[in-house]
Amino acid sequence: MTETTTTTPLSGLRVLDLATLFAGPLAATMLGDFGAEVIKVEHPTRPDPSRGHGPSKDGIGLWWKLLGRNKRAITLDLSKPGGRDTLLRLAATADVIIENFRPGTLEKWDLGWAELSAANPKLVLARVTAFGQFGPYAHRPGFGTLAEAMSGFAAITGEPDAPPTLPPFGLADSIAGLATAYAVMTALAARDRTGEGQVVDMAIIEPILTALGPQPLWYDQLGHVQPRTGNRSQNNAPRNTYRTADGSWVAVSTSAQSIAERVMRLVGRPELIDEPWFATGADRARHADVLDAAVGGWIATRTRTEVLAAFEKAEAAVAPIQDVRDVMEDPQYQALDTITTVDDPELGPLRMQNVLFRLSATPGAIRWTGRPHGADTDTVLSELGLTEAELTTLRQAGAL
Repeated sequence: MTETTTTTPLSGLRVLDLATLFAGPLAATMLGDFGAEVIKVEHPTRPDPSRGHGPSKDGIGLWWKLLGRNKRAITLDLSKPGGRDTLLRLAATADVIIENFRPGTLEKWDLGWAELSAANPKLVLARVTAFGQFGPYAHRPGFGTLAEAMSGFAAITGEPDAPPTLPPFGLADSIAGLATAYAVMTALAARDRTGEGQVVDMAIIEPILTALGPQPLWYDQLGHVQPRTGNRSQNNAPRNTYRTADGSWVAVSTSAQSIAERVMRLVGRPELIDEPWFATGADRARHADVLDAAVGGWIATRTRTEVLAAFEKAEAAVAPIQDVRDVMEDPQYQALDTITTVDDPELGPLRMQNVLFRLSATPGAIRWTGRPHGADTDTVLSELGLTEAELTTLRQAGAL
């Protein structure tokens, strides 16, 4: 994809990304994908740990190529006077700062909201922490894993007779990253009316709770606690994963009554549709054993290709269980360019997720992949007005 400054919706927006691992940086990436100028600020000797997370190639972390895309990379030690003063100069030119230090850390460096808003009254400061800026847990260290545990996600994930299950990826961080990007844009919309910036307090434990749906409401009104049900749902059936004759797996969902009826006709059990309990999703869920046996038995005698073709012809909802190898070759993802190819100066062509959504008139773009640590320090700070002598002084003081 290509872009120009006249077609990107967030062109002219400057974002300082002070955050690490992973919600805050992901929010900055999303803003950069749609044209914001994102400046990644890292410690001179302790870069964002995501540079070293997961597999690497030729000593270069691959996750960073995704998370660091569309960002210029500079180094500053904010705890040193020179680093603090330089950040305030940058803040005066910025629209947004995203940070995820433990509450009180910026204040310890005299870089709290009072100092930042004095430097730039229009600034939006997004503070992303595990537990938020206040409350009994605010000063505890925390990661997305704790949010996945505390929110109720792990409690409802897994088989009924198995332990609670954590996701094998940064689910809570990813949801919080999406929420932070939304919160920043909301604060910027408010600034358009008031002319003043404000603080966004994003606690990673909260967005995942929203994503989990009406569980608090159910408990408040009914005392209902959702149990672990594996792949099954309490709201509809059949809903499960089923093994095909060639050893593959497919997922079937029947959230709509009409789909459930089509599935029963497809698998040769139309008489089940006439059962009184078949009329609602919740009642069907209470007879999941019968429905799973019907659907699972039919699927088990057919290959995955046969199953998918039959479900498609019947206009019933099915999808193959895919790993990343399948995703890379999936024709729908290919049509959407969901996994796109980007040239990287260090590693050559890379395939990675494209921007999050498509805009018809002002599309986003991956302009470049994650840059080396500190690669743009001199360029960015020179644009800010620092002289070569000032840069040398800052380096000698350990601030760069």
